[in-house]
Amino acid sequence: MGMLSLPGFLSCGKKKDFSLSNEKDAHVSDNDENSDRGNWSNKADYLLSMVGYAVGLGNVWRFPYLTYQNGGGAFLIPYTLMLALAGLPLFFMECSLGQFASLGPISIWRILPLFQGWLASFFQSLLVSFFFLAVFLSVKDCNATLDGQIIHANYSFITSNNLTCINDTINYKPVQFPSEQYWNKVALQRSSGLDETGNVVWYLALCLLLSWMIVGAALFKGIKSSGKVVYFTALFPYVILLILLVRGATLEGALDGIEYYIGKQSNITKLMEAEVWKDAATQIFYSLSVAWGGLVALSSYNKFHNNCYSDAIFVCVTNCLTSVFAGFAIFSVLGHMAFVLKRPVSEVVDSGFDLAFVAYPEALSKLPVSPLWSFLFFFMLLLLGLDSQFATIETLTTTIQDIYPKMMKKLRIPITLGVCVLLFFLGLICVTQAGIYWVNLIDHFCAGWGILFAAVLEIIGIVYIYGGNRFIEDIEMMIGKKSCFFWMWWRMCWFFITPVLLVVNHPDLQPAPTYGSVPYPTWGTAVGWCMIIFCVIWIPIVAVVKVLKAEGNIFQRIASCCRPTANWGPYLECHRGERYSHVVTPKKEKEHEIPTVSGFTSRTPK
Repeated sequence: MGMLSLPGFLSCGKKKDFSLSNEKDAHVSDNDENSDRGNWSNKADYLLSMVGYAVGLGNVWRFPYLTYQNGGGAFLIPYTLMLALAGLPLFFMECSLGQFASLGPISIWRILPLFQGWLASFFQSLLVSFFFLAVFLSVKDCNATLDGQIIHANYSFITSNNLTCINDTINYKPVQFPSEQYWNKVALQRSSGLDETGNVVWYLALCLLLSWMIVGAALFKGIKSSGKVVYFTALFPYVILLILLVRGATLEGALDGIEYYIGKQSNITKLMEAEVWKDAATQIFYSLSVAWGGLVALSSYNKFHNNCYSDAIFVCVTNCLTSVFAGFAIFSVLGHMAFVLKRPVSEVVDSGFDLAFVAYPEALSKLPVSPLWSFLFFFMLLLLGLDSQFATIETLTTTIQDIYPKMMKKLRIPITLGVCVLLFFLGLICVTQAGIYWVNLIDHFCAGWGILFAAVLEIIGIVYIYGGNRFIEDIEMMIGKKSCFFWMWWRMCWFFITPVLLVVNHPDLQPAPTYGSVPYPTWGTAVGWCMIIFCVIWIPIVAVVKVLKAEGNIFQRIASCCRPTANWGPYLECHRGERYSHVVTPKKEKEHEIPTVSGFTSRTPK
């Protein structure tokens, strides 16, 4: 007995036609609501991908230092307020936008064609190779007496010269930590500056290649494969953080480190300084990865009626709690290092590269079985970097899919691998002897003004041009009708508070970047400004092109570009309802294919 099936016009995105081409995209399964683009296999895949994307390196190497620097526990007050007033509203907006139209970060601007040049740059992959190297190359060192002088040397040097490590260092000439020397002279083979490019460091290049091979393997089926990989890459860092925290809490001096982080050393008077609030807003903005396109891309694969509101709250809260949790693991070990060296915690703490590759590894080297702890720490950083990179590449492939859906259906694997190969070659400049200067330059410029500018345009375009109330009605089509009281908070944030905070807390202009004490040449600064201009210049260029292609006088052209396109709305017809019943669906390429059996049998005789 055969099963009855719904007529084609009543089905929602699922095609049961028999086709002679018999093409099947690995990105799509039979259970997907959207048979053109595919959906997440389950909600856990999506949430873990979002957590992996949002929780990144800044949670571990930047937030703990900012907390310590800005009053300890008192810093959590502005941090929480900025989450509620700026981070969460932007995060919820982007998740809702992507889910509503089931489109990536470029095609989503059918909502406002004038802003379709909205782009963001990224450089997360350029760091991953460093973490691979650190996983494979860990060092142990100690103090010893040689010819009557106290030296600080690599442990292999101590043993090879039949020396004995001493427990205390009383007086010796201040030198770089061995981990810092190893990082600069061995791992990076760092040159004297950006002017001296030097050679490609072969083991860094191999690590970069290995990282891109992992990314390509994880994404060869798009979200269907990456959604499974994140069960390990998103969850295992928490296991490592817990292990490091438990080990750190058992060490002498750990309490001193934690008190500097968030305990008795907290300084409530710091809240009177504007810089503290600015640091809180900046950290929230960048740690949630808003305005990079990844949130829109990942959310575009949700089913239409998914509760994106609860998802946004879950991911944002998880991200912030992870930052606080990571701080305990970091400062407990740094407190022990300060105890061993008989120095204040303030003299051993640092942020960024120096924390990840110098201060914390130096602290771990003083523990028993130090290679194990070093391996776990760098492996955690590696997983955090890979998670964010998965989403970044998925953002690119999603954009290509929206623009060339038929090509992506046939060539998903070659295109994904091609993107990885291209970015590998682009990243080679960052694994030269001057590579760290390039990474620092990109971080200094591209991760600042460009992203902030994109975020401000995004919220202005959606709230003030498309219409905030209209956007709320779109969201209610997905998550159901809500009361006016429910939307009161979001209206206040979207219409006023969030854009004001973004403008007020803009990054400072720093015309001459430095790496440590090494200044950058004038041409390096010029290259940095060129990079940031290249990131944002497409917005006015595309806007001008759109206006030129429109019809009418200049005012009519601008007005038409500020209205949604004819095909803006929910991707599937069954979700459009009366509000979007007018949406024009572009002719599908299937009309030009060889006729199918169902195509003949469904025709009505004249």
